[in-house]
Amino acid sequence: MHNKALSILSGIILGAAAISLSTTAIADPLKIRISSPAVETDWHARMLTVFKDELEKTSPGQFDVNIFLNASLFKQGTEPAAMQRGNLDMAMISAQDISKQIPEWSVFTAGYLIRSPEHQQHVFNSPLGQQFYKMVEEKMHIKILDVGYLGSRELNLRDDKEIRTPADLAGEKLRMPGSKEWQFLGQALGANPVPLAFGEVYTALQTGAVDGQDNPLPTVQAAKFYEVTKQIVLTNHLVDAIFLSMSMKTYDKLTDEQKQHVQEAAAKAVAFNNAGRIADEQKLVQFFRDQGLKVYEPDVNAFRQHVQEMYKSSEIAKSWPAGVVDQINAIQ
Repeated sequence: MHNKALSILSGIILGAAAISLSTTAIADPLKIRISSPAVETDWHARMLTVFKDELEKTSPGQFDVNIFLNASLFKQGTEPAAMQRGNLDMAMISAQDISKQIPEWSVFTAGYLIRSPEHQQHVFNSPLGQQFYKMVEEKMHIKILDVGYLGSRELNLRDDKEIRTPADLAGEKLRMPGSKEWQFLGQALGANPVPLAFGEVYTALQTGAVDGQDNPLPTVQAAKFYEVTKQIVLTNHLVDAIFLSMSMKTYDKLTDEQKQHVQEAAAKAVAFNNAGRIADEQKLVQFFRDQGLKVYEPDVNAFRQHVQEMYKSSEIAKSWPAGVVDQINAIQ
């Protein structure tokens, strides 16, 4: 009877273990919902599919990634709050979004801070960049996985006066978005900034109500501003970024191995986005030249020095950590 009892007990234990293993094996994949205002053809929309596909390769059956484009799940700008509430797992957020809650981050909305897509990567992968990421993690409970390149803003003018330094922009009526931060950037570039809705820019350029506008080259092409302008000055005055991010409520559910796979998938997605966007911008230089526009680079160092000095003495810069501009400038 003793041996029989032991046998029954052993069977119960083994059965329980088998049930436990079976339950683990068939556990439901973790649902990851990603919201973006981007349209399907945008590079930063397509990179989300790269992220999803990479996770399926490295962690088969562990994640159920659902991508919602065209702001169909959350309106643009509301994603950080949704992630903080736990209503959204992932999104691509901007420095402007972050600076609303962490004023120190407004440094990354300033002109001529980030010099290039490569510099952008180096800054945010540096110890300084990781400190800024940690602020977001601690104060917003959002984990930034990686930074992607969103494009460089250039000057697009209707006259053919050559622009080499900020002094050459004196008196130029430059359309800028209406917020005080954008207006300040236009002033810091040396121009006379004019607030104007985007939908009115083409006609304003056509009639001379404004002398120019600033946008990344793909926007200049899409809005056909090249039809009513004569030159593009490659000032690269704002190298914009988008941060692929995850709610800490979701991130904390991951195993260490899953966290590594998520991080690797984010890096691949960002690399895809950056390569595609940079290649597009390079092709567009020739496109605009073919349309008869002058396309050239001014004295970028003169612009950078002037703009940074303007920012350093501004109200905007009062929330920046001491010495941060010099630290970012020193990163190669």
